[in-house]
Amino acid sequence: MAKLSREARMSIKVLTEKGVSNRETARLLGVSEGCVRYHRRRQAAGAIDGRSRQMRKASPFQSAIDAWLTARGEAVPRNVAELHHWLISEHEYPGSLRSLQRYIREAYPPPPKRARRRVETPPGAQAQADWAAFPRVWMGGRQQDLLAFEMQLSWSRYPAVIWSTRKHELAWLSVHNEAFRRLGGIPASVRIDNEKTAVVHGAGAWGTIHPAYRAYARAVRFHVDACPPRAPRAKGKVERRIRDHRSGLDPYRRHWENLAQLQAVTDDRLRQLVRRRICPATDTDVETAWQRELAYLAPVPMLPEPFDQVGERRVGNDCLVAFEHRSYSVPFRYVGQRVEVRGCADTVQILTDGQVVATHPRHTETRLVLDPAHFEGTSTDTVMAPPPLGRMGARLQQLAALTPEQRPLDLYAALAEVAR
Repeated sequence: MAKLSREARMSIKVLTEKGVSNRETARLLGVSEGCVRYHRRRQAAGAIDGRSRQMRKASPFQSAIDAWLTARGEAVPRNVAELHHWLISEHEYPGSLRSLQRYIREAYPPPPKRARRRVETPPGAQAQADWAAFPRVWMGGRQQDLLAFEMQLSWSRYPAVIWSTRKHELAWLSVHNEAFRRLGGIPASVRIDNEKTAVVHGAGAWGTIHPAYRAYARAVRFHVDACPPRAPRAKGKVERRIRDHRSGLDPYRRHWENLAQLQAVTDDRLRQLVRRRICPATDTDVETAWQRELAYLAPVPMLPEPFDQVGERRVGNDCLVAFEHRSYSVPFRYVGQRVEVRGCADTVQILTDGQVVATHPRHTETRLVLDPAHFEGTSTDTVMAPPPLGRMGARLQQLAALTPEQRPLDLYAALAEVAR
């Protein structure tokens, strides 16, 4: 039979003082009546657990532990695991980490408690964002794993919840777009967790931001603020809201036809909740505080189409840039300049100074994707316009645009006529 824990023995003592019978006590604790009677007899006789009189395995190593603490300038061991590893390697300590932890608790005072700084951000300064997972939600006649992207303004506590079925880079940027539209503006910074769609290497302030997400943040104009690792309190406002929304926005309550229906119901529910919740920064309801914070948010721009690949290229003299093993044309006036190329869901966008200057279809069968309009126009101060197409080139383009049934039977004669 397993030994009773200290909590169980204390429960028996309390129930005895309250006059609870042996049978009822055994039922509550899930043990036999004999076990309850045994412990009640020991408690009545004032018996002491013999294990408490045994010497700890770490007791003979007291001098070694004190020397380790002196070398580190500590009065109390702060990292018992490191101390345990040192005792094994240097003094062949035979006990487990748990035995050393028990000895440290008995022989040394508890370590000082670390106070946490509570920071209340000013309006418009920050939003916090994170994912919440909801597996096996009934939708469209089958169970489907869903994800809720939650973004909340830190000052007014105004939330936005966006549902998604995916968590890849395009989904990550898409839910940001939808959240910003619902918040009504762009905060100065967005505090995020170390998701791989946001931080590709490392974590926190030392992490490397995903190139696509960094380009997106630069275009929308907000700062990416990644949390330190294993620090959920660093974005406690959105963590708390996720916990509340698991009950208030529970998607398991009904069978949904599609994601749009769930999103519409969620938006409506949030509009009701913000009128009832109180903002601690203003002592008003969250909706009223949000109306005040809107003045401090940057206006929502023409949000960029979500993209999962981004790169910087120099436009060649042939007015082309290379991207994903293909070449795409750019207006000739940008020859020699560096442009940003984004791979969106269905298109390739080419930008300079945050403005889209060319758009082409993505993942085409052809390796050379041209727009004839990019080679037309007048020269600039720094770039001369390409030579005009000429009669032969114009005729070739016209013939290429015709269907095979419409093309002249004597194609060579038609071209020779042009060449005269």
